[in-house]
Amino acid sequence: MERDIYDEDHEAFRDLVKAFVKKHATNADIARWDEAGEIDRATMKAAAELGIIGLSVPEEFGGAGMLQDYRFRTVVSEEVIAAGAGSLAGAFGIQDDLAVPYLVHMGTDEQKATWLPRMATAEVIGALAMTEPGAGSDLRGIATTAKKVDGGYLVNGAKTFISSGATADVVVTFVKTGEGNRPDAFSIMLIENGMPGFQHGKKLSKLGSHGHDTAELSFSDVFVPDENLLGGVEGRGFVQLMMNLPLERLSIGVAGASAAQAALGWTLEYTKSRQAFGQRIVDFQNTRFKLADVSATVDALWAYIDRALLAYKDGRLSAEEAAKVKFWATEREWEVLDTCLQLHGGYGYMNEYNITRAFADARVHRIYGGTNEIMRDIVSRQLAGKP
Repeated sequence: MERDIYDEDHEAFRDLVKAFVKKHATNADIARWDEAGEIDRATMKAAAELGIIGLSVPEEFGGAGMLQDYRFRTVVSEEVIAAGAGSLAGAFGIQDDLAVPYLVHMGTDEQKATWLPRMATAEVIGALAMTEPGAGSDLRGIATTAKKVDGGYLVNGAKTFISSGATADVVVTFVKTGEGNRPDAFSIMLIENGMPGFQHGKKLSKLGSHGHDTAELSFSDVFVPDENLLGGVEGRGFVQLMMNLPLERLSIGVAGASAAQAALGWTLEYTKSRQAFGQRIVDFQNTRFKLADVSATVDALWAYIDRALLAYKDGRLSAEEAAKVKFWATEREWEVLDTCLQLHGGYGYMNEYNITRAFADARVHRIYGGTNEIMRDIVSRQLAGKP
């Protein structure tokens, strides 16, 4: 089914992204990132020079100023994931969908001027640190504290599973600044690489996204000056998190739809070229029926995502609606990728194939950004009229 969500500007931008991918996201590049466990800074800067990242940075700070029109970021996800470069898509997403928006929406004028121009050029890489060893989806259970001292705060604690955590220059960090677990007991701070007591732990070995670093972070009496308190106001951490949730959840849904679309393309190509028992794999009725199911699922998925993209653009996408997008899209993604991998037979188990890497990359989509179980709880509470 043809989509009608894009205009000429989006399609022109798509051509730019395709050219970038062809040059900078080759099989050799993907293998290099996987071996290093991170995306090199040169690739990030090359993307920034073309405006492929920095999309969410306002024009006055050197970006494209497209934070609300997530269609441009969707084009990036589609094309980068279609190239088999899921790790690169993840790195772009952390910068443009998580780190930058907190500064754009909630940063002080000084914070914006300090960080956004350098984030637009990828001179500075950002990360978001919420999850802790003892607190995953339960953010009120975090133990990382920020104690007020003269001129700033002393931060102590640890974060884990932080995407871009090993390479980030500035980490948007959720901390506890008050007593108890009331919403006003939490704040967000900008913790910089090189601050004494701040350590990036080893890169974590994980199931997928091998080319995008994930790390533990530790804080031991890290002095964070007052000017690094996001928005300049203490106790606003939960409110600030809530403001960015629709975008975070939408971005994961878009990644899921992009992976499902890419998997269909790879599988059509494979089943048309591979033969068994004297005929192409695609000529078996079971294969055709499975592909028909996948094609319909991908069409339905994009129809839903596209509505959400327009709602976000108009400021109408609520946190609850975005939660639906996140869990429904990633559940459908998983079904599609499982079916497509099966149609690849034994080759679907080989890491040299895009479908194999995408299958492993996709598993985390139902976990991060809030597990799909948490997403369902959020939606069900709204339906039941519970706070």
